[in-house]
Amino acid sequence: MKVLSILSLLCCGTFLNVSAQSFLKFSGKVTDTQGKGIAGIVVNDGRHFVKTDTEGTWALESDTAFSKFISISTPSGYQLPQKEGLADGFFVSVNQLAKSGGNHTFVLQKRQNVSDDFYYIAVSDPQVRNDHEMKRWRQETVVDLVEVIDSLKQTREVVGMTLGDEVFDNMSLYDEYKASLKNTGATFFQCIGNHDFDKRYQDLHNMPSGTPVYGEMRFHHYFGPTDYSFNIGKAHIITMKNVNYVGATKYIECMTGDQIAWLKKDLSFVPKGSLVILNMHAAAWNKVAKDGNIRNAAELQEVLKDYNVHVFCGHTHFCQNNEVTPTLYEHNIGAACGAWWVGWVNQCGAPNGYMVVDIKGNDVKWHYKGTRRDFSYQFHLYKPGQFLTQSSFLVANIWDWDSACRVVWYQDGKFMGDMEQFTDADETIAALKKKRSDAVKTAHLFRAMPKDGAKEIKVEFTNRFGEIYTQLVKLRD
Repeated sequence: MKVLSILSLLCCGTFLNVSAQSFLKFSGKVTDTQGKGIAGIVVNDGRHFVKTDTEGTWALESDTAFSKFISISTPSGYQLPQKEGLADGFFVSVNQLAKSGGNHTFVLQKRQNVSDDFYYIAVSDPQVRNDHEMKRWRQETVVDLVEVIDSLKQTREVVGMTLGDEVFDNMSLYDEYKASLKNTGATFFQCIGNHDFDKRYQDLHNMPSGTPVYGEMRFHHYFGPTDYSFNIGKAHIITMKNVNYVGATKYIECMTGDQIAWLKKDLSFVPKGSLVILNMHAAAWNKVAKDGNIRNAAELQEVLKDYNVHVFCGHTHFCQNNEVTPTLYEHNIGAACGAWWVGWVNQCGAPNGYMVVDIKGNDVKWHYKGTRRDFSYQFHLYKPGQFLTQSSFLVANIWDWDSACRVVWYQDGKFMGDMEQFTDADETIAALKKKRSDAVKTAHLFRAMPKDGAKEIKVEFTNRFGEIYTQLVKLRD
Protein backbone atom coordinates (compact mmCIF):
# COMPACT_ATOMS: atom_id res chain seq x y z
CA MET A 1 0.00 0.00 0.00
CA LYS A 2 1.45 3.38 -0.99
CA VAL A 3 2.08 5.87 1.79
CA LEU A 4 0.81 8.69 -0.42
CA SER A 5 -2.62 7.09 -0.83
CA ILE A 6 -2.92 6.57 2.93
CA LEU A 7 -2.02 10.21 3.62
CA SER A 8 -4.51 11.49 1.07
CA LEU A 9 -7.27 9.46 2.72
CA LEU A 10 -6.32 10.68 6.17
CA CYS A 11 -6.74 14.24 4.95
CA CYS A 12 -10.44 13.59 4.33
CA GLY A 13 -12.18 13.98 7.69
CA THR A 14 -14.92 11.49 6.92
CA PHE A 15 -12.45 8.63 6.63
CA LEU A 16 -10.24 9.54 9.57
CA ASN A 17 -10.68 7.52 12.76
CA VAL A 18 -10.82 9.69 15.86
CA SER A 19 -8.28 7.47 17.55
CA ALA A 20 -7.54 3.79 17.53
CA GLN A 21 -9.80 1.87 19.93
CA SER A 22 -10.94 5.11 21.52
CA PHE A 23 -14.08 5.26 23.64
CA LEU A 24 -15.59 8.71 23.49
CA LYS A 25 -18.69 10.18 25.12
CA PHE A 26 -21.13 11.81 22.75
CA SER A 27 -24.34 13.63 23.60
CA GLY A 28 -26.88 16.03 22.20
CA LYS A 29 -30.54 16.63 21.57
CA VAL A 30 -33.28 15.90 19.10
CA THR A 31 -35.48 18.95 18.64
CA ASP A 32 -38.18 20.26 16.37
CA THR A 33 -37.64 23.31 14.18
CA GLN A 34 -38.70 25.54 17.09
CA GLY A 35 -35.93 24.16 19.29
CA LYS A 36 -38.25 22.10 21.49
CA GLY A 37 -36.84 18.72 22.56
CA ILE A 38 -38.56 15.59 21.29
CA ALA A 39 -38.85 12.68 23.71
CA GLY A 40 -38.65 9.00 22.83
CA ILE A 41 -36.47 9.21 19.71
CA VAL A 42 -34.30 6.12 19.22
CA VAL A 43 -30.60 6.96 18.83
CA ASN A 44 -27.81 4.44 18.12
CA ASP A 45 -24.12 4.22 17.27
CA GLY A 46 -24.30 0.90 15.42
CA ARG A 47 -24.01 -1.07 18.66
CA HIS A 48 -25.66 0.80 21.53
CA PHE A 49 -29.20 2.24 21.59
CA VAL A 50 -30.81 4.90 23.76
CA LYS A 51 -34.03 6.90 23.71
CA THR A 52 -34.15 10.65 24.16
CA ASP A 53 -35.50 11.79 27.52
CA THR A 54 -38.35 14.23 28.13
CA GLU A 55 -36.08 17.13 27.11
CA GLY A 56 -35.00 15.39 23.94
CA THR A 57 -31.45 14.75 25.16
CA TRP A 58 -29.36 11.68 24.40
CA ALA A 59 -25.91 10.39 25.41
CA LEU A 60 -23.78 7.48 24.21
CA GLU A 61 -20.29 6.22 24.92
CA SER A 62 -18.98 4.82 21.65
CA ASP A 63 -15.99 2.83 20.50
CA THR A 64 -14.94 4.95 17.52
CA ALA A 65 -12.90 2.06 16.12
CA PHE A 66 -16.26 0.33 15.52
CA SER A 67 -18.86 3.12 15.47
CA LYS A 68 -18.55 5.58 12.60
CA PHE A 69 -21.94 7.30 12.97
CA ILE A 70 -24.60 8.29 15.44
CA SER A 71 -28.01 8.05 13.81
CA ILE A 72 -31.64 8.49 14.77
CA SER A 73 -34.70 6.51 13.74
CA THR A 74 -36.97 9.28 12.50
CA PRO A 75 -40.50 8.83 13.90
CA SER A 76 -43.48 8.84 11.54
CA GLY A 77 -44.84 12.11 12.92
CA TYR A 78 -41.87 14.01 11.49
CA GLN A 79 -40.62 14.55 7.95
CA LEU A 80 -37.76 12.41 6.74
CA PRO A 81 -34.63 14.61 6.85
CA GLN A 82 -33.26 15.23 3.37
CA LYS A 83 -31.17 17.60 1.30
CA GLU A 84 -32.12 18.10 -2.33
CA GLY A 85 -34.16 14.91 -2.19
CA LEU A 86 -31.35 12.77 -0.78
CA ALA A 87 -31.75 11.35 2.73
CA ASP A 88 -29.54 13.36 5.05
CA GLY A 89 -29.54 14.85 8.55
CA PHE A 90 -30.54 11.65 10.35
CA PHE A 91 -26.89 10.81 11.08
CA VAL A 92 -23.67 12.48 12.12
CA SER A 93 -20.18 11.01 11.76
CA VAL A 94 -18.12 10.46 14.90
CA ASN A 95 -15.36 12.52 13.28
CA GLN A 96 -17.68 15.49 12.98
CA LEU A 97 -18.83 14.94 16.56
CA ALA A 98 -15.27 14.85 17.86
CA LYS A 99 -14.46 18.09 16.05
CA SER A 100 -17.54 19.79 17.53
CA GLY A 101 -16.83 18.81 21.12
CA GLY A 102 -18.84 15.61 21.10
CA ASN A 103 -22.24 17.31 20.97
CA HIS A 104 -24.82 17.31 18.19
CA THR A 105 -28.46 18.34 17.78
CA PHE A 106 -30.69 16.56 15.29
CA VAL A 107 -33.50 18.81 14.04
CA LEU A 108 -36.77 17.32 12.78
CA GLN A 109 -39.69 19.08 11.13
CA LYS A 110 -43.12 18.05 12.35
CA ARG A 111 -45.51 16.85 9.66
CA GLN A 112 -48.47 19.12 9.00
CA ASN A 113 -50.58 16.17 7.89
CA VAL A 114 -49.67 12.71 9.16
CA SER A 115 -50.76 9.90 6.81
CA ASP A 116 -50.43 6.14 6.97
CA ASP A 117 -50.28 5.98 3.17
CA PHE A 118 -47.20 6.46 1.00
CA TYR A 119 -45.41 5.09 -2.06
CA TYR A 120 -42.14 3.22 -1.86
CA ILE A 121 -39.83 2.72 -4.83
CA ALA A 122 -37.17 0.01 -4.64
CA VAL A 123 -34.39 0.20 -7.23
CA SER A 124 -31.72 -2.49 -7.42
CA ASP A 125 -28.30 -2.46 -9.05
CA PRO A 126 -27.74 0.65 -11.16
CA GLN A 127 -24.21 -0.78 -11.26
CA VAL A 128 -22.58 1.83 -13.49
CA ARG A 129 -18.91 1.30 -14.31
CA ASN A 130 -18.20 3.94 -16.97
CA ASP A 131 -19.57 7.05 -18.65
CA HIS A 132 -21.64 5.05 -21.15
CA GLU A 133 -23.46 3.16 -18.42
CA MET A 134 -23.92 6.31 -16.37
CA LYS A 135 -25.51 7.93 -19.41
CA ARG A 136 -27.94 5.01 -19.76
CA TRP A 137 -28.77 5.15 -16.04
CA ARG A 138 -29.44 8.90 -16.19
CA GLN A 139 -31.24 9.02 -19.53
CA GLU A 140 -33.25 5.81 -19.18
CA THR A 141 -33.85 4.83 -15.55
CA VAL A 142 -33.75 8.23 -13.86
CA VAL A 143 -35.93 9.86 -16.52
CA ASP A 144 -38.44 7.03 -16.10
CA LEU A 145 -38.29 7.31 -12.30
CA VAL A 146 -38.94 11.05 -12.34
CA GLU A 147 -41.97 10.62 -14.60
CA VAL A 148 -43.44 8.01 -12.25
CA ILE A 149 -42.61 10.02 -9.12
CA ASP A 150 -44.19 13.15 -10.63
CA SER A 151 -47.44 11.23 -10.93
CA LEU A 152 -47.29 9.48 -7.56
CA LYS A 153 -46.37 12.51 -5.47
CA GLN A 154 -49.58 14.29 -6.43
CA THR A 155 -51.44 12.16 -3.90
CA ARG A 156 -48.84 10.83 -1.45
CA GLU A 157 -45.26 11.08 -0.25
CA VAL A 158 -42.75 8.99 -2.20
CA VAL A 159 -39.75 7.28 -0.61
CA GLY A 160 -37.00 5.77 -2.76
CA MET A 161 -34.44 3.11 -1.85
CA THR A 162 -31.53 1.92 -3.97
CA LEU A 163 -30.70 -1.65 -2.97
CA GLY A 164 -26.95 -1.65 -3.56
CA ASP A 165 -24.39 -1.76 -6.34
CA GLU A 166 -24.90 1.89 -7.04
CA VAL A 167 -21.60 1.73 -8.92
CA PHE A 168 -19.51 -1.14 -10.32
CA ASP A 169 -16.28 -0.95 -8.27
CA ASN A 170 -15.68 2.54 -9.70
CA MET A 171 -15.72 4.93 -6.77
CA SER A 172 -15.05 7.92 -9.04
CA LEU A 173 -18.67 7.69 -10.26
CA TYR A 174 -20.20 8.28 -6.83
CA ASP A 175 -20.38 12.05 -7.34
CA GLU A 176 -22.36 11.76 -10.56
CA TYR A 177 -24.50 8.92 -9.22
CA LYS A 178 -25.44 10.98 -6.18
CA ALA A 179 -26.17 14.00 -8.36
CA SER A 180 -28.42 11.90 -10.60
CA LEU A 181 -30.92 11.31 -7.77
CA LYS A 182 -31.17 14.89 -6.55
CA ASN A 183 -34.60 16.51 -6.66
CA THR A 184 -36.48 13.59 -8.17
CA GLY A 185 -39.52 14.38 -6.04
CA ALA A 186 -38.85 11.43 -3.71
CA THR A 187 -36.62 11.15 -0.66
CA PHE A 188 -33.95 8.65 -1.73
CA PHE A 189 -32.02 6.39 0.65
CA GLN A 190 -29.15 4.02 -0.19
CA CYS A 191 -28.13 0.46 0.68
CA ILE A 192 -24.58 -0.82 0.15
CA GLY A 193 -23.87 -3.65 -2.30
CA ASN A 194 -20.80 -5.76 -2.98
CA HIS A 195 -19.64 -3.39 -5.77
CA ASP A 196 -19.85 -0.31 -3.52
CA PHE A 197 -16.66 -1.10 -1.59
CA ASP A 198 -13.18 0.23 -2.24
CA LYS A 199 -11.63 -2.98 -3.52
CA ARG A 200 -8.21 -2.12 -2.06
CA TYR A 201 -9.48 -2.88 1.43
CA GLN A 202 -11.62 -5.29 3.39
CA ASP A 203 -14.69 -3.97 5.12
CA LEU A 204 -14.37 -2.34 8.53
CA HIS A 205 -15.00 -5.38 10.71
CA ASN A 206 -12.32 -7.37 8.82
CA MET A 207 -9.64 -4.69 9.10
CA PRO A 208 -7.36 -4.16 12.16
CA SER A 209 -9.09 -2.22 14.93
CA GLY A 210 -8.52 1.51 14.56
CA THR A 211 -7.68 1.33 10.86
CA PRO A 212 -7.89 4.68 9.01
CA VAL A 213 -8.96 2.96 5.78
CA TYR A 214 -11.56 0.29 5.05
CA GLY A 215 -13.78 -0.95 2.24
CA GLU A 216 -17.00 0.97 2.88
CA MET A 217 -15.33 4.32 3.69
CA ARG A 218 -16.33 5.88 0.36
CA PHE A 219 -19.95 4.80 0.80
CA HIS A 220 -19.85 6.27 4.31
CA HIS A 221 -18.53 9.55 2.93
CA TYR A 222 -21.32 9.91 0.38
CA PHE A 223 -24.32 8.29 2.06
CA GLY A 224 -23.71 7.76 5.78
CA PRO A 225 -24.26 4.55 7.78
CA THR A 226 -24.95 1.19 6.17
CA ASP A 227 -27.32 0.01 8.94
CA TYR A 228 -30.12 2.41 9.88
CA SER A 229 -33.88 2.69 10.25
CA PHE A 230 -36.73 5.18 10.02
CA ASN A 231 -40.50 5.25 10.30
CA ILE A 232 -43.22 6.47 7.96
CA GLY A 233 -46.93 5.79 8.26
CA LYS A 234 -47.31 2.51 10.12
CA ALA A 235 -44.13 1.07 8.61
CA HIS A 236 -40.75 0.64 10.27
CA ILE A 237 -38.13 0.65 7.51
CA ILE A 238 -34.67 -0.88 8.01
CA THR A 239 -31.67 -0.91 5.69
CA MET A 240 -28.72 -3.23 6.33
CA LYS A 241 -25.42 -4.26 4.81
CA ASN A 242 -25.35 -8.02 4.19
CA VAL A 243 -22.06 -8.35 2.36
CA ASN A 244 -18.92 -9.47 4.19
CA TYR A 245 -16.29 -7.83 1.98
CA VAL A 246 -12.81 -9.36 2.03
CA GLY A 247 -11.17 -7.12 -0.58
CA ALA A 248 -10.22 -7.29 -4.27
CA THR A 249 -13.93 -7.70 -5.27
CA LYS A 250 -14.24 -10.86 -3.13
CA TYR A 251 -17.07 -11.17 -0.62
CA ILE A 252 -19.42 -13.50 1.25
CA GLU A 253 -23.16 -12.86 1.43
CA CYS A 254 -23.93 -12.72 5.16
CA MET A 255 -24.56 -10.48 8.16
CA THR A 256 -22.20 -10.34 11.10
CA GLY A 257 -23.16 -11.28 14.64
CA ASP A 258 -22.93 -7.59 15.59
CA GLN A 259 -25.42 -6.75 12.85
CA ILE A 260 -27.91 -9.40 13.97
CA ALA A 261 -27.58 -8.01 17.49
CA TRP A 262 -28.14 -4.48 16.13
CA LEU A 263 -31.29 -5.64 14.32
CA LYS A 264 -32.68 -7.25 17.47
CA LYS A 265 -32.14 -4.03 19.41
CA ASP A 266 -33.64 -1.89 16.67
CA LEU A 267 -36.76 -4.07 16.53
CA SER A 268 -37.07 -4.07 20.33
CA PHE A 269 -38.44 -0.51 19.98
CA VAL A 270 -41.06 -1.64 17.42
CA PRO A 271 -44.37 -3.20 18.56
CA LYS A 272 -44.69 -6.84 17.55
CA GLY A 273 -46.97 -7.40 14.60
CA SER A 274 -45.93 -4.12 12.97
CA LEU A 275 -45.23 -3.75 9.28
CA VAL A 276 -41.46 -3.92 8.76
CA ILE A 277 -39.67 -3.30 5.47
CA LEU A 278 -36.13 -4.64 5.36
CA ASN A 279 -33.81 -3.49 2.59
CA MET A 280 -30.61 -5.40 1.86
CA HIS A 281 -28.52 -6.15 -1.19
CA ALA A 282 -28.31 -9.96 -1.36
CA ALA A 283 -31.33 -12.22 -1.10
CA ALA A 284 -31.82 -14.78 1.67
CA TRP A 285 -34.48 -17.23 0.48
CA ASN A 286 -34.18 -17.71 -3.26
CA LYS A 287 -35.11 -21.26 -4.31
CA VAL A 288 -33.96 -21.03 -7.95
CA ALA A 289 -30.41 -19.81 -8.69
CA LYS A 290 -29.86 -19.59 -4.95
CA ASP A 291 -26.05 -19.29 -4.91
CA GLY A 292 -26.25 -15.64 -3.84
CA ASN A 293 -28.32 -16.25 -0.69
CA ILE A 294 -26.87 -15.00 2.60
CA ARG A 295 -25.41 -17.68 4.84
CA ASN A 296 -27.36 -16.82 7.97
CA ALA A 297 -30.87 -16.63 6.50
CA ALA A 298 -32.30 -18.86 9.24
CA GLU A 299 -30.96 -16.59 11.98
CA LEU A 300 -32.39 -13.55 10.21
CA GLN A 301 -35.76 -15.25 9.85
CA GLU A 302 -35.86 -15.95 13.57
CA VAL A 303 -35.26 -12.28 14.40
CA LEU A 304 -38.07 -11.21 12.06
CA LYS A 305 -40.65 -13.83 13.08
CA ASP A 306 -42.82 -11.53 15.23
CA TYR A 307 -43.37 -8.91 12.54
CA ASN A 308 -45.19 -8.56 9.22
CA VAL A 309 -42.12 -8.27 6.99
CA HIS A 310 -41.47 -7.43 3.36
CA VAL A 311 -37.84 -7.79 2.31
CA PHE A 312 -36.57 -5.94 -0.76
CA CYS A 313 -33.26 -7.02 -2.27
CA GLY A 314 -31.34 -7.18 -5.56
CA HIS A 315 -27.86 -8.58 -6.37
CA THR A 316 -29.03 -11.40 -8.65
CA HIS A 317 -30.28 -9.33 -11.60
CA PHE A 318 -33.47 -11.37 -11.78
CA CYS A 319 -36.95 -11.34 -10.30
CA GLN A 320 -37.96 -13.95 -7.77
CA ASN A 321 -40.74 -13.69 -5.18
CA ASN A 322 -40.26 -15.83 -2.09
CA GLU A 323 -43.15 -16.50 0.28
CA VAL A 324 -41.01 -17.62 3.21
CA THR A 325 -43.77 -17.67 5.85
CA PRO A 326 -47.25 -16.13 6.02
CA THR A 327 -45.63 -13.03 7.56
CA LEU A 328 -42.32 -12.94 5.67
CA TYR A 329 -42.25 -12.13 1.95
CA GLU A 330 -39.05 -11.51 0.03
CA HIS A 331 -39.00 -9.50 -3.21
CA ASN A 332 -35.78 -10.19 -5.10
CA ILE A 333 -36.31 -7.59 -7.81
CA GLY A 334 -34.85 -7.14 -11.26
CA ALA A 335 -31.95 -4.74 -11.73
CA ALA A 336 -32.15 -1.25 -13.14
CA CYS A 337 -29.18 -2.21 -15.33
CA GLY A 338 -30.71 -5.57 -16.29
CA ALA A 339 -27.94 -7.91 -17.38
CA TRP A 340 -25.27 -5.27 -16.73
CA TRP A 341 -26.47 -2.73 -19.34
CA VAL A 342 -26.36 -5.31 -22.15
CA GLY A 343 -29.68 -5.17 -23.97
CA TRP A 344 -32.91 -4.47 -22.12
CA VAL A 345 -33.51 -7.54 -19.95
CA ASN A 346 -32.47 -9.08 -16.66
CA GLN A 347 -31.07 -12.58 -16.29
CA CYS A 348 -34.59 -13.96 -15.94
CA GLY A 349 -35.99 -12.15 -18.96
CA ALA A 350 -37.69 -9.40 -16.95
CA PRO A 351 -37.13 -5.92 -18.37
CA ASN A 352 -34.70 -3.45 -16.82
CA GLY A 353 -36.78 -1.74 -14.17
CA TYR A 354 -37.71 -1.24 -10.53
CA MET A 355 -40.48 -1.93 -8.02
CA VAL A 356 -43.24 0.53 -7.13
CA VAL A 357 -44.94 -0.27 -3.83
CA ASP A 358 -48.29 1.14 -2.75
CA ILE A 359 -48.52 1.14 1.06
CA LYS A 360 -51.78 1.98 2.81
CA GLY A 361 -51.48 1.45 6.53
CA ASN A 362 -50.47 -2.18 6.91
CA ASP A 363 -51.52 -3.16 3.38
CA VAL A 364 -48.73 -3.61 0.83
CA LYS A 365 -49.34 -3.77 -2.90
CA TRP A 366 -46.62 -3.77 -5.54
CA HIS A 367 -45.94 -3.68 -9.27
CA TYR A 368 -42.71 -4.19 -11.15
CA LYS A 369 -42.22 -1.27 -13.55
CA GLY A 370 -40.20 -1.89 -16.69
CA THR A 371 -38.06 1.05 -17.72
CA ARG A 372 -39.69 2.81 -20.69
CA ARG A 373 -42.65 0.48 -20.31
CA ASP A 374 -46.19 1.07 -19.07
CA PHE A 375 -47.30 -0.52 -15.82
CA SER A 376 -49.54 -2.75 -17.95
CA TYR A 377 -46.47 -4.59 -19.28
CA GLN A 378 -46.35 -7.43 -16.75
CA PHE A 379 -45.30 -10.37 -18.92
CA HIS A 380 -43.73 -11.30 -22.25
CA LEU A 381 -45.02 -13.84 -24.77
CA TYR A 382 -43.08 -16.07 -27.16
CA LYS A 383 -44.93 -17.62 -30.08
CA PRO A 384 -44.36 -21.30 -30.89
CA GLY A 385 -40.94 -21.63 -32.48
CA GLN A 386 -39.50 -18.50 -30.80
CA PHE A 387 -38.43 -20.19 -27.55
CA LEU A 388 -35.85 -22.70 -28.78
CA THR A 389 -36.05 -25.24 -25.97
CA GLN A 390 -39.86 -25.15 -26.07
CA SER A 391 -40.35 -24.93 -29.83
CA SER A 392 -43.86 -26.40 -29.92
CA PHE A 393 -45.17 -24.22 -27.11
CA LEU A 394 -46.40 -20.71 -26.62
CA VAL A 395 -44.41 -19.43 -23.62
CA ALA A 396 -45.20 -16.65 -21.15
CA ASN A 397 -42.54 -15.11 -18.91
CA ILE A 398 -44.36 -13.58 -15.91
CA TRP A 399 -41.69 -11.99 -13.74
CA ASP A 400 -43.82 -10.88 -10.77
CA TRP A 401 -45.44 -14.29 -10.32
CA ASP A 402 -46.12 -15.90 -6.95
CA SER A 403 -48.40 -18.68 -5.71
CA ALA A 404 -51.40 -16.34 -5.39
CA CYS A 405 -51.31 -15.57 -9.13
CA ARG A 406 -53.02 -17.43 -11.96
CA VAL A 407 -52.05 -17.79 -15.63
CA VAL A 408 -54.67 -19.08 -18.09
CA TRP A 409 -55.01 -19.16 -21.87
CA TYR A 410 -57.64 -19.05 -24.58
CA GLN A 411 -57.42 -20.51 -28.09
CA ASP A 412 -59.57 -18.84 -30.72
CA GLY A 413 -61.80 -17.49 -27.95
CA LYS A 414 -62.17 -20.83 -26.12
CA PHE A 415 -60.96 -21.13 -22.52
CA MET A 416 -58.20 -23.76 -22.34
CA GLY A 417 -57.32 -23.68 -18.62
CA ASP A 418 -54.12 -23.01 -16.69
CA MET A 419 -50.79 -22.76 -18.42
CA GLU A 420 -48.11 -25.18 -17.24
CA GLN A 421 -45.31 -23.72 -15.13
CA PHE A 422 -41.75 -24.84 -15.87
CA THR A 423 -38.15 -23.88 -15.13
CA ASP A 424 -35.71 -22.94 -17.88
CA ALA A 425 -33.51 -20.07 -19.06
CA ASP A 426 -35.44 -17.25 -20.70
CA GLU A 427 -34.99 -17.23 -24.47
CA THR A 428 -34.07 -13.53 -24.80
CA ILE A 429 -31.26 -13.69 -22.28
CA ALA A 430 -30.05 -17.08 -23.55
CA ALA A 431 -29.72 -15.60 -27.03
CA LEU A 432 -27.51 -12.81 -25.65
CA LYS A 433 -25.03 -15.24 -24.12
CA LYS A 434 -21.97 -16.56 -25.95
CA LYS A 435 -22.97 -19.96 -24.57
CA ARG A 436 -26.68 -20.52 -24.05
CA SER A 437 -25.87 -22.88 -21.19
CA ASP A 438 -24.54 -19.89 -19.19
CA ALA A 439 -28.02 -18.37 -18.92
CA VAL A 440 -29.55 -18.51 -15.43
CA LYS A 441 -32.77 -20.48 -15.07
CA THR A 442 -36.01 -19.04 -13.77
CA ALA A 443 -39.25 -20.58 -12.53
CA HIS A 444 -41.62 -17.84 -13.67
CA LEU A 445 -42.14 -19.39 -17.11
CA PHE A 446 -45.45 -20.86 -18.33
CA ARG A 447 -46.29 -22.83 -21.49
CA ALA A 448 -49.21 -24.07 -23.54
CA MET A 449 -49.32 -26.09 -26.77
CA PRO A 450 -51.79 -24.69 -29.31
CA LYS A 451 -53.65 -27.13 -31.50
CA ASP A 452 -52.90 -27.38 -35.20
CA GLY A 453 -54.81 -24.73 -37.07
CA ALA A 454 -55.15 -22.36 -34.09
CA LYS A 455 -55.31 -18.75 -35.26
CA GLU A 456 -55.22 -16.71 -32.09
CA ILE A 457 -54.05 -17.18 -28.49
CA LYS A 458 -54.87 -14.96 -25.54
CA VAL A 459 -52.96 -15.22 -22.25
CA GLU A 460 -54.51 -13.85 -19.08
CA PHE A 461 -52.41 -13.18 -15.98
CA THR A 462 -54.23 -12.44 -12.72
CA ASN A 463 -51.91 -11.16 -9.99
CA ARG A 464 -52.36 -11.64 -6.27
CA PHE A 465 -54.34 -8.38 -6.06
CA GLY A 466 -56.95 -9.58 -8.56
CA GLU A 467 -55.70 -7.34 -11.36
CA ILE A 468 -55.91 -8.90 -14.82
CA TYR A 469 -53.35 -8.39 -17.59
CA THR A 470 -53.85 -9.87 -21.04
CA GLN A 471 -51.91 -10.28 -24.26
CA LEU A 472 -53.20 -11.50 -27.58
CA VAL A 473 -51.03 -13.07 -30.30
CA LYS A 474 -52.02 -14.11 -33.79
CA LEU A 475 -50.54 -17.37 -35.00
CA ARG A 476 -51.90 -17.00 -38.54
CA ASP A 477 -54.32 -14.84 -40.47
